[in-house]
Amino acid sequence: MKKFLGIAFVLVLSIALAACGTDKEKDTGSGDDTKKLVVGASNVPHAEILEKAIPLLKEKGIELEVETFQDYILPNKALNNKELDANYFQHIPYLESQIKENGYDFVNAGGIHIEPIALYSQKYKSIDKLPEGATIILSSSVADHGRALSLLEKNGLITLKEGIDKTTATVKDIVENKKNIKFDADYEAALLPKIYESGEGDAVLINSNYAIDAGLNPLKDSIAIEDSESPYVNVIAVNKGDEDKEEIKTLVEVLHSKEIQDFILEEYEGAVVPAKE
Repeated sequence: MKKFLGIAFVLVLSIALAACGTDKEKDTGSGDDTKKLVVGASNVPHAEILEKAIPLLKEKGIELEVETFQDYILPNKALNNKELDANYFQHIPYLESQIKENGYDFVNAGGIHIEPIALYSQKYKSIDKLPEGATIILSSSVADHGRALSLLEKNGLITLKEGIDKTTATVKDIVENKKNIKFDADYEAALLPKIYESGEGDAVLINSNYAIDAGLNPLKDSIAIEDSESPYVNVIAVNKGDEDKEEIKTLVEVLHSKEIQDFILEEYEGAVVPAKE
């Protein structure tokens, strides 16, 4: 009886050790070297561009998870709370304004693309047809005001103070308003396509990511559009120090690759322009 119990004990121990060995093999044999990145992004075009980069990053041992956001506030809060490794939705002036306003310790890890802001109208087919006293609706985000006003200045509607930094310009910096244009800046940027569709105001300034997401083509549907010299490059933002991490450098490298840049040009037909800054 004792001999039988001894043999049984040995068998049970052997099975247990074999099972442990199998589990260990599973743990060590399935991608110990794979690193995971969680990046927050706006739906269009940011998340779409990141989705295209997933297989390229996988080849380099990086698993990319894309978390989408519908506004411009939560992605930075999530990054600050370390819920994200990076975010990709904002241009440089907006990033700088958010750092200043909220004390975020963020840095720009690399510029990826430019989304030209454009002016749309249901009532007028060209910007020079806007009437005296026309109302132009724009985002409530002050970081976009300089950009919008610069577009209007370039098209001859207004003149801004000489020598100012136009990226931070506001309506108060207008020194000449030839048609007495009125400005309505009481709307969230994400709502502007619906404002346009409902025919409110005489014209609406809309960021390209929201325009494209709403089925608008910035090149064909707008009555004025920002050119490729825009300083509003959309960037990969990270917490300070993380820009030196290999996986972040690899992410930026992949997004700068010819494959991704060609995708941007072909998919958005010039409404989104690749950048390497």
